[in-house]
Amino acid sequence: MDIIIVMAIGIIIGNFIKNKNFKIINEKIQLIATIILIFAMGINIGSKENFINELANLGITSFIFFIIPTILSIIVVYFLTKRFMTNKERKGN
Repeated sequence: MDIIIVMAIGIIIGNFIKNKNFKIINEKIQLIATIILIFAMGINIGSKENFINELANLGITSFIFFIIPTILSIIVVYFLTKRFMTNKERKGN
């Protein structure tokens, strides 16, 4: 819930600030924050004692969570494209 509140505040602030310099600074802050987040996640995962044993199970679960939404998304987009786009739009002309 805290994440949603912080995101909503960020969206509201971002909607009012249109300064180009702020956008550049914000992009750099986001990049640094993302790097710190990935680093912290790596430390958290690396500190687990039986991480190597859990990796195989985690890999299979992650693959299932990846493949099912991907296939379903492709199917939905395919049928929506067939239904709503003309041949000319599909070819990009």
